Amino acid sequence: MPQLHCAPAETATTLKFMRLALRDALRAQKEGEVPVGALVVQDGRLIARAHNRPIHLKDPSAHAEILALRRAARKLGNYRLTACTLYVTIEPCAMCAGAIVQARLRRVVFGASDPKAGACGSTLTVLNHPKLNHKVEIVSGVLAEECALRLRDFFRKRRKKPKKG
Repeated sequence: MPQLHCAPAETATTLKFMRLALRDALRAQKEGEVPVGALVVQDGRLIARAHNRPIHLKDPSAHAEILALRRAARKLGNYRLTACTLYVTIEPCAMCAGAIVQARLRRVVFGASDPKAGACGSTLTVLNHPKLNHKVEIVSGVLAEECALRLRDFFRKRRKKPKKG
């Protein structure tokens, strides 16, 4: 059964893809969205990338992970992404974890844990829940401090802004 691994000896490839996800998180932040970025990778090749867009798209499901999974499925011509890895800057929520299970991803690599909504073991355990038939290798803590810092800075600035009207 796949296990949760905390930041193993981070390979150059893992770091490269997480840094790309951080770039996508910055794009989200520039659009006023919560700074989360996600990539889908297959055999060391970037298949799809996305950043959070629920505000812009007026869609509560437009999380970076969901958008990246949709793009990857379209590109590969299959909703099952069994040979793929998802890189995401924060621990996926329950909605995204459900989509990961449905996509049958092989592996999920995330940066910062999410003690409020994380569904990979922090708050909930959706991925690798014993009742589910699909198991995912989970690697956590990759560039965790950089990922967490981006989120903390975003919310700190947001709290300082005066409320409109």
